[in-house]
Amino acid sequence: MIRAVLLTLVAFLVAVAATGAVRRYAIRIKLLDVPNARSSHAVPTPRGGGVAIVLATLLAAGCWHLLAPAQALPLLLLLAAALVAVVGLIDDHGDLPPAWRLLFQGLAAAMVMYGLGGLPVLPVFGMQWDLGVAGYALGWLFLIWLLNLFNFMDGIDGIAGVQAVSVCVLAAICHGVVDAAPAVMLAAWALAAAAAGFLCWNWPPARIFMGDAGSGFTGFFIATLALTAAWGDGRLFWCWVLLMGVFVVDATLTLVRRLRRGEAVFMAHRSHAYQQASRLHGAHRPVTLAVLCINVGWLGLWALLVAAGRVDGALATCLAYVPLLGLAVYYRAGLPDKEQQAAMDGNQRSLP
Repeated sequence: MIRAVLLTLVAFLVAVAATGAVRRYAIRIKLLDVPNARSSHAVPTPRGGGVAIVLATLLAAGCWHLLAPAQALPLLLLLAAALVAVVGLIDDHGDLPPAWRLLFQGLAAAMVMYGLGGLPVLPVFGMQWDLGVAGYALGWLFLIWLLNLFNFMDGIDGIAGVQAVSVCVLAAICHGVVDAAPAVMLAAWALAAAAAGFLCWNWPPARIFMGDAGSGFTGFFIATLALTAAWGDGRLFWCWVLLMGVFVVDATLTLVRRLRRGEAVFMAHRSHAYQQASRLHGAHRPVTLAVLCINVGWLGLWALLVAAGRVDGALATCLAYVPLLGLAVYYRAGLPDKEQQAAMDGNQRSLP
């Protein structure tokens, strides 16, 4: 227990120091996010700070392998997450074609599914579902989707860091309630501490952005923890899915609506519900704090009920997601923001 606490503290301190170092490096080489018409910020800001999250998390996980290998995540899973981070780092320094990103993301996801041996039997609406070979494909898609949706949702100050910290802390508490998958619980604390260290620099107004290396790694690592936890107890898988609700609902609805309009899904935009909300309320901080409150006060309660065996995980997920969907619709997730829509309407009226 003492060793776990010390490693968590080390992860936090390493992330704080490493984020500062990355910020100085990004300023020196002019690795900046320059505002444009699709941005949610107004000042050029260094990016790539999420590398600190990667380093701190993998350092803590690697040390735990030396201290208590029986309670550590398999090395193959850590290597897969590191691969995702490297691909994101390359993309941060220069645009990597989407096809290449997906290729390496798919390889990393395949490594995880091979290391886990597919999906275990999962409780779904009171029944036990054995997906067999199909579990490999569904798990692979789950990893790819959470990786990219976390990237999509990293668009205003503090939101991705707050999501990582709150999801991992609440999930770790659920693991304590179920008393299963200790390796996942320890890794969750490490990621939470690393994200908290980064958040010291990313809290609104942000002094550095996470970048693709950090957001991709964080989303992929959370997905990996959720799938690994499922082998310990199926309830824990639903706890992780529940806690990711804000990001899952916003990103999914936005993607569906953009696909229906025939837009390129990898093109930068600002039509997520959280982006629309930040413009409506005139600041990033209230939206980031709202995500924290939803996670703790709503999704966290449902996750604890699932962990305690009081309600079926799939049913709880459906019930908990309904008001989130309502919020996403209210804030026009996936629809052009009013300024863009007005410009589009004006362009159409000006056509002969």
